[in-house]
Amino acid sequence: MAIAAASSTAAAAAAAAAPAAAPAARVECIVPSKPGGAMDLTCKLAQKGLQALPGAPGELGRDMRISYAPGGIGAVAWHSLVSRRRAEPNTLVVFSGGSLLNLAQGKFGKAKSDDVRWVAALGADYGMIAVRSDSAYKTLGDLVAALKKHPEKVLIGVSGTIGSQDWLKIALVMRTAGVDPKVLRFVALEGGGEAFTAMDADYVQVVSGDASEATLNAANGKTRVLAVLSEQRLPGVLANAPTAREQGVDVVWPIIRGVWMGPQVADADYRRWVQLFDRMLATPQFAQTRAAYGLYPFALTGDALADYVRKAVDNYGKRASEFGLVR
Repeated sequence: MAIAAASSTAAAAAAAAAPAAAPAARVECIVPSKPGGAMDLTCKLAQKGLQALPGAPGELGRDMRISYAPGGIGAVAWHSLVSRRRAEPNTLVVFSGGSLLNLAQGKFGKAKSDDVRWVAALGADYGMIAVRSDSAYKTLGDLVAALKKHPEKVLIGVSGTIGSQDWLKIALVMRTAGVDPKVLRFVALEGGGEAFTAMDADYVQVVSGDASEATLNAANGKTRVLAVLSEQRLPGVLANAPTAREQGVDVVWPIIRGVWMGPQVADADYRRWVQLFDRMLATPQFAQTRAAYGLYPFALTGDALADYVRKAVDNYGKRASEFGLVR
């Protein structure tokens, strides 16, 4: 499923229009994983973007409380909002392509994409495969060769269990490279932050994760990215990391990141949030912040985002069915 750099037409219109009234603080942004990963980064990106938004009270971002609800790679947070906190007007929950993949596989029970209100996509990310900087694996080809010869000797850290987004990314890469995913050894972890911590401790030797997480971890000199799952090399910190395609493995895995709200949030409150994010996404300050956080342009809000999510869930379901993962 390809993601093109998108921009909401509503964003440009809203930027030129009179500012919408900002939702009253206090705002909570829920991260459906442990601290330190790309989900956490998404809340912090929203927080910083709102702080800098012209015409909106700075307290909106400064007073945003970031809380953590790990479990089931989004399932705990989803069911908390949908069952007990359905109408909270100032509670946002982070989602990613992995959340949509879980929906497609039925990992949130009988939940459907239309069960919540999709507010805004803040940017795009890409999958990647990384090892420690002192690893014997210098290229993706080195890793593939090792997994073909002795798959039992390599532990791969993924966020979630079999069928999760991180699992499916490396399963696709290895299958395309001629390695049967069934022989791989995975360690299920709760979020990208925990996966990189496990690799630093040599509890796992490989991490299948996201480029934004690798951007955060590459600065410490302890991480080597073997491949990014993008169409072309990424700018910035990962500019020297080759794509999988460059190394003969034709797998691209884009990821969107954004926020949603409970299903019974009043229309007026929901629309105010959509308009607020429209304005934020249209500012050059936000574009700079998004780039600093290792994300790439992708902006959709409101009804346009909800329509995108429906199609994405359908596409993810088809990809997952290739591995017999759809319930």
